[in-house]
Amino acid sequence: MHYLIFILLAPILFLQGRTVKKNTPQLPEAAGPRQGTVGNGATLSVLILGDSAAAGVGVAHQQQALAGVVVNELAQHYQVDWRLMAKSGHNTLQAIDMLQQELVQQQEMRFEAVVVSLGVNDVLSPLTVNKWIGQQQTLVELVTRKLGCRRLILTRVPPMGDFPVLPQPLRWFLGQRSQAFNRQLQRYALQEPRFTLLEFGHQLNSDAMATDGFHPGALIYQDWGQSVVNALLADNTKSN
Repeated sequence: MHYLIFILLAPILFLQGRTVKKNTPQLPEAAGPRQGTVGNGATLSVLILGDSAAAGVGVAHQQQALAGVVVNELAQHYQVDWRLMAKSGHNTLQAIDMLQQELVQQQEMRFEAVVVSLGVNDVLSPLTVNKWIGQQQTLVELVTRKLGCRRLILTRVPPMGDFPVLPQPLRWFLGQRSQAFNRQLQRYALQEPRFTLLEFGHQLNSDAMATDGFHPGALIYQDWGQSVVNALLADNTKSN
């Protein structure tokens, strides 16, 4: 049904997409360090992997972004050895390639906890849901087997039907598509115990989002990061 509607609306969706891309301000990735060690106690190695949201687009500094919130909260419990590997525009396949290239250069790279932010750029592409789930499976295998990850957090695709910058019917279409991706991801999560599936965070209203109406603002990053930390700490409690 959605495919038929897409065919009928394709010219409008194409024009709206091109207009949004042209008129939306291109915000930079958050400034600041992308790796380091902070805190005291038992060591916990953490990798944050993904796209522009992982890279902190929408806030000025990494301290306000997902990495900063996660690392600073975890540092109250651990000595956190952390790294951020993220790039604006990356889809799942590009993130996998980026990680594989790093593994070639650093074959002993290990992270006990990995937090993933991916999906928006996949939704924006012609990729089918089934192919995307296959890529998610590849990512889970890569992270758990090659990185030795024992605590993997995948974040749901944000509800793109709530993105203020998107006009109708483009907003509706991308909202439906992001929901379809999330339904399949939920099904996969039910049969795959090696990761925790997390909600994106704060409601995506215009006040909580960045000035471009497309990326998270500081409040969303705070809520999202705290949810990640809660999930990681809960996993640690269960494992103990």
